[in-house]
Amino acid sequence: SPFIYPIYGLGGLPEGFSRLSAIHQGTYMLNKPVDGFVYDDQGKVCGVKSHDENGKEEVARCKMVICDPSYAGDAKSQLQGKIIRSICLLAEPIPHTKNKDGGPALSCQIILPQKQLKRKNDIYVMMVSSAHSIAPKGMYVAIVSTVVETATPEKELEPAYKLLGKVLDKFVYTSDIRVPVDDGTKDGVYTTATYDPTSHFEDASLEVLKLWKTITGEDLDLTVLPEEEEQ
Repeated sequence: SPFIYPIYGLGGLPEGFSRLSAIHQGTYMLNKPVDGFVYDDQGKVCGVKSHDENGKEEVARCKMVICDPSYAGDAKSQLQGKIIRSICLLAEPIPHTKNKDGGPALSCQIILPQKQLKRKNDIYVMMVSSAHSIAPKGMYVAIVSTVVETATPEKELEPAYKLLGKVLDKFVYTSDIRVPVDDGTKDGVYTTATYDPTSHFEDASLEVLKLWKTITGEDLDLTVLPEEEEQ
């Protein structure tokens, strides 16, 4: 199925957000550590603590915080498992994947169904390439991911590895699955869930829509055309 992937990789998303923030006179701080949050007498968040190169404390004032669990502390989320991801470097596209003209695919998405693998969770494979400006021409990057179900997580990825062909190198890591314990309305800290193993960002997109409604009280309307806004 077709999907949208940003040129130069996912790092383009926060970069685009920063540019949009600047256009609307917002302030953003890049490459800054988050040391904690500041709360007022009512228990509402009112600032984000950081520090400069000399260790001097800095506070960015705010009315709310939207963040993932790594910034909010363990009390704002609960552990629900682990995800394993493997970033694989390939010299050729995944075998037997074709583009619309019958040539080798420059990108693709493959989902290995749980029932077929006798597992509880699907295994996801996404391949991108120089077409997305994330690798040199002639190189391909495949990302394999799933929810960990055993004590030997990488072995769980073997059915996907068999599809990839020759892997030049790979980088494997596991991460926690954490979900928020509240909706953030009490203290103004709106915590998202961690990214799940899916490669199509469907769950993450749905969470953004849910978060928007929680904060604003309205559904996010993406049907307004630019021409209508100008009028």
